[in-house]
Amino acid sequence: MISISDELAWDKAGGLLPAIVQDAHSGAVLMLGYMNREALAETTRCGKVTFWSRSKQRLWTKGETSGHFLDVRSIAADCDGDALLVLATARGPVCHLNTATCWGERAPHAAAEGLAFLAQLENLIGERLRERPEGSYTARLAAAGTLRIAQKVGEEGLELALAAVAESEEKVLGEAADLFYHALLLLRARGLSLAEVVGVLQTRHAAGAKS
Repeated sequence: MISISDELAWDKAGGLLPAIVQDAHSGAVLMLGYMNREALAETTRCGKVTFWSRSKQRLWTKGETSGHFLDVRSIAADCDGDALLVLATARGPVCHLNTATCWGERAPHAAAEGLAFLAQLENLIGERLRERPEGSYTARLAAAGTLRIAQKVGEEGLELALAAVAESEEKVLGEAADLFYHALLLLRARGLSLAEVVGVLQTRHAAGAKS
């Protein structure tokens, strides 16, 4: 997080700075609010996004009534010091209309936001491996051991290859989804992560760009 600083341009808009709240995992833009010095101080103190309510004329912690708090992960000021970007995780719907964002469930989003779901899926797989809930396919496959998971990855890879030459686009997408899921499970079973795979790809890309 940042600390309150005199370098922030509080006087530009009467002591209020716009604060854009973005999901720390998916990158989705959740809402826009305004902070004064006191709101920023309270946000950094309690770890929950707190605004200055222009209609109520008081500090307002998002979720104080609904329980749908926004837990702060980081705060950054822009280059001019007159706007804030808050990364947070939401404990439920963000909007008072019960939607995930203040732009609705189908708000425009960047392609990266959809890809970020892979990280959410990876976290869910990790939970299943730790908790081993009854009836969970992930837990059942994990209990069978790494060799069985590896076999499933091989099976899904073959099914994707066959679908690619003889099946519909819908079938190809379905088989690709199966392969992605089982590959994530294999990584977690081996104590590895999606981030590490991305790191390998980034290293290879950098090396290729230089060659």
